[in-house]
Amino acid sequence: MNGETALLLARGQFAFTIGFHIVLAAFSIGLAHFLMFLEAMWLWRKQTLWLSLWRYWSKIFALNVAVGVVTGVVMEFAFGTNWSGLASRAGAVLGPMMYMEVLVAFFLEAGFMGVVLFGMGKVRPWVHFMATCIVALGSLFSAFWIVAANSWMQTPDGFAVAADGRFVPVDWWAAIINPSFPWRMAHMVVAAMLGTACLVAACGAWHLLREARHPAARQMFSLGLWMLVVMAPVQIVLGDLHGENTRDHQPIKLAAMEGAWDPPPPGEGEPLRLFALPDMQQRRNLYEVAIPDIGSLYLRHNLEGRIHTLNQYPAEALPWVPVVFWSFRVMVGLGIAMAAAGIAGLVVRLRGRLWHAHWLQRVMVLLAPAGFIAMLAGWLVTEAGRQPWTVYGLLRTSHSVAPVSAELVLGSLLVTVAVYIALFALGLGFLLKLMSRLPVRHEESAMPEVAERTGKGT
Repeated sequence: MNGETALLLARGQFAFTIGFHIVLAAFSIGLAHFLMFLEAMWLWRKQTLWLSLWRYWSKIFALNVAVGVVTGVVMEFAFGTNWSGLASRAGAVLGPMMYMEVLVAFFLEAGFMGVVLFGMGKVRPWVHFMATCIVALGSLFSAFWIVAANSWMQTPDGFAVAADGRFVPVDWWAAIINPSFPWRMAHMVVAAMLGTACLVAACGAWHLLREARHPAARQMFSLGLWMLVVMAPVQIVLGDLHGENTRDHQPIKLAAMEGAWDPPPPGEGEPLRLFALPDMQQRRNLYEVAIPDIGSLYLRHNLEGRIHTLNQYPAEALPWVPVVFWSFRVMVGLGIAMAAAGIAGLVVRLRGRLWHAHWLQRVMVLLAPAGFIAMLAGWLVTEAGRQPWTVYGLLRTSHSVAPVSAELVLGSLLVTVAVYIALFALGLGFLLKLMSRLPVRHEESAMPEVAERTGKGT
């Protein structure tokens, strides 16, 4: 096996590990904020239904965090084993950001997690709520530093190149709040909320199809749809702003997302390509189905705007276009589906038919993983689209890999795949088991000292 094989295997291993971890991390962000909302409603409304929902989802949150921590550790080691070239060249910038993620975010979450999971009824209600808020804030801090590090590799800023080729920070503010960071951070957090919303709504819908009058199932279904109707339009706006940022800072990635090999004829705008099979050898699209000019409308906000095209660049500067092109369409398609589900929920709610719209409940069950699949597709666009660079325009991926034999990388990849699949299967089995059981009516009776504070409302 040669160096190119080792590089491909190292990339595959990192893609596999981060693909598992990012779903769990995003679900933790969404669930932490959902728990914060549920506890706030319990303290405000004094209704035991909110306490039942909090206890129900706190168990799922604990399971998700436990599996997520395990899957995240492997990525930290990968930087020093498979990607020592990146670590040695960019460690002065990326290292402190990763350190801050562990020091500030992870310890903040871990320090208060015990209070959240085991302190209900043992500490004052406002103290417990404060702990829940801190855990939610810690999840945002964690996302902040991880997205900052990734964004710096996408749009590097605030650094200088030392005589030995290392990237040295000279302006930490510019390095952290780099040109793409604000849009990536907002896009990621809202994606986490949308993924959680779909899962909460799907859980409620699943139980409503079996017990249509259960108050907890109704509340979950209603809350999930409210989250969709609020967050989906926000994500569409953020996606447009993020696209503009990509257009200005990573034009090749945008061209791959659009499948734009050549500029349109004079007087015409960029088309919206609904379907195409990008051919890397012929450097063109096969079987293209497109709507003229519409692409310019969302890319340049006019009907004749142009973007950079792929054939303006040499083959070695291009990402693997089919992956970027189709991942982008999966992300957008699922985003539209989630927005449509939120609007449909609002319409049937206004008509007073929310609990009787069995068709919508079935749709939401089908859309249970939609938010997280869309997020994974978006990360494929982000990471595959910046190739062949790890630090965009400055450090190629082939120069970032460690001098490790392909056989060793293959061995670690196989072990990682086996462990992750077993761990994820076990975690998913427990998750489905927990979600298959509805919150028991007056479940809080197992904690009488807590239920007492609610005034025993329903």
